This record gives sequence, C-alpha cells and structure tokens, in this order.
Amino acid sequence: MGHNLKRYLNLLWQSIIFWSTALACFAIFRYFGLDEENGITVINDIAGPTGFLKPLASFSAMGAVLGMLYASIDFLFDKLISKRLSLGLMLIVKTFTEFVFTIAVLSITATIVSRVFTFIHIDVELGWWLREKVVWGLLFYILIASLVFSTLKIAVERFGSGVFLKMLRGAYSNPKEEERIFMFLDLKDSTAIAEQLGHHKYSQFIQDCFFDLNEVVLKYEAEIYQYVGDEAVLSWSYKKGLSNSNCIEVFFAFEVKRTSRNAYYLGKYGVFPEFKAGMHGGTLMAAEVGFIKKELAYHGDVINTSARIQAECNKHNVNFLLSEKLLNDLKEKKSFSSKPIGDVLLKGKQKEIKIYSIAHYYQ
Repeated sequence: MGHNLKRYLNLLWQSIIFWSTALACFAIFRYFGLDEENGITVINDIAGPTGFLKPLASFSAMGAVLGMLYASIDFLFDKLISKRLSLGLMLIVKTFTEFVFTIAVLSITATIVSRVFTFIHIDVELGWWLREKVVWGLLFYILIASLVFSTLKIAVERFGSGVFLKMLRGAYSNPKEEERIFMFLDLKDSTAIAEQLGHHKYSQFIQDCFFDLNEVVLKYEAEIYQYVGDEAVLSWSYKKGLSNSNCIEVFFAFEVKRTSRNAYYLGKYGVFPEFKAGMHGGTLMAAEVGFIKKELAYHGDVINTSARIQAECNKHNVNFLLSEKLLNDLKEKKSFSSKPIGDVLLKGKQKEIKIYSIAHYYQ
C-alpha cells in the first residue's frame, strides 16, 4: 500500500469517528428530553424514551459523510497547498471550503431526512439555510468542533499519534525506560551549500529536503524526534525499527525520493542534496520535560552514540553507518549489504565500538 494512501486512510477513519461522535453529541444536546420540557410542544416522532434515537442516527450518519468529506479536503490541502500558504491563511481557506461543502451536504441530508423523519420540517430551496436557526446553530457547533479537531491533529503531528496518546494519560510524567533506535540524518557539505545559496535560499533548500523526508517516514513507521538546523533525528521503537528493516529502508527511500526530484533541485538551487546517517539502538530513558514548552525528551547513551557514529561518515567517506549491535539485531538483511569499518573510538567514549557501512543492493 502506498504511503499516500495509508496517510489518507488513517486520516479518513479518524475524521469519520470524530465527526460522527461530534454530531451525535449535537443530536443529544438538541433533542434528548425535548418531549419532557415544560412549555415545549411535544414532537410526536421523538416522543418517548427512545424517540431521540431517530435524530441521533440521522446526525451520526451526516457526521460520517462530513468526516469523509473533511478528510478528503484535509488530505488535498496538506498534499497540494500547505507549502504555499501560511498556517493561518490555510486554515481560513480550508474553513471556507469546508463551509461551502457543508451547506451542500446539509441540503442533501435535509432533503433525505425530511422525507424519512417527520420531526424535521424543512423546505429545501435556494438559500433555505439562511432562514433556519437550527442550521446556524449547527454550523457554529461544526466550526467549534472543527477547531478542536484541527488542534488535536496538530498535536498528533507534533508528537506522533502513539506518543500523544501516551502523554495524554501521563505515561511520561515520570522517566520511563524504553528500547529505541535512533538515526541522525545530516546534510553533507552543508557549510559550502549555505555559502553558495545564501541564508534565505538555503532555508528553502532545507525545507524542500525535509518535505521529501516527511513523504517517506510514515511508510517506514519512523517518528521524527526533532530537527536541528540541517539535521533530522528519526526514532523507532525497537520492534518497529527492526520490522522489515524499516530503520534501514527509510534512508534509501529518502534517497530515491530526492533522486526523483533531481531536476527540481538542480533547476532551483543548482545543487543536489546528499545526506549521511549514523544509527544505533538500545535502552534509554524517556520523560516529559519543560513547563512553558513541554515536549518528550530522550536521555541516554544511545542518542550520543548515534550522533558520534554519524560524525564518522566523513572520515570514512561513506553515507550510512551503524553499530555492530544494531546490525546483529536486524533479522532481515536481504535488501542491503554491510561492510565492516573496524573498531573506532568515538568522541567522548572510553571503549571502542565496531561500526559498519551499509549499502543497498540496487546501488
């Protein structure tokens, strides 16, 4: 399954669940107990203990339709427009687009529902929604729910879905031991490229490189731990990183992605980006840090060793190095070959460590 399809399907089910639940809540707020309120005329179709289930089903179904629609809009905006607009402007344009399509969905839904459930009486004609107070209430509710969904989506993108849920339940309030793999991915000859391009164009160059990186990381179940200048730090749980050699394959997938845009890079910048990577895995500590700006931080020798291994790439004139420990833990080695570099004494370490260079068989 292509990673774009996987991204869309992931967004689709999240959106359907959220909007079905949100509009089901609206139906409960609007209709539950309506037949018991003093001074309100009982609507026969929703009278009785189970009467409100009719509008509940109707609004839940409408929420599912809106969820599918909004997921498609979100995906297209993220794929085609997000790089061209500021976050604020994109939210405005996307909200307006969703508003227009929401009116269309409401019109279709109202036509169907008003014929099936007689508790809703709407004459659906041009501009009908301007006269209906319940529609304005529903649109305002959808706007607030949309802001909540966007906030949750940004939080999930910031931390990663698994990490965000763990942080919500306080899993990292106290330091927690984890076994993880880290890759330090750094732009080669960055100083020379920065001098050649100038700081403004160099920043655009880095943006394009990391945009290409983001296009491939989900397919290989990688989490982007942080960006530091022209360096990106990727991370996996040990199980996910070893599965299908994800921690190896992501480097070469990133290479293929950049190569496919070779003409773009040369045409716009006059230079093609090459990256080097160092990787190691093992046990370390994870904990929430900060108060004003809270984030998940990892502490331990694994991170330092990964960074030091990456620093050896230039010395040995290779693009990809990893530790012997991680190489031995990898079960599937059908797609790549390894070559021993030897025992090296990494900066800050007291004992030598064996490292290997990695090459893909297609090279």
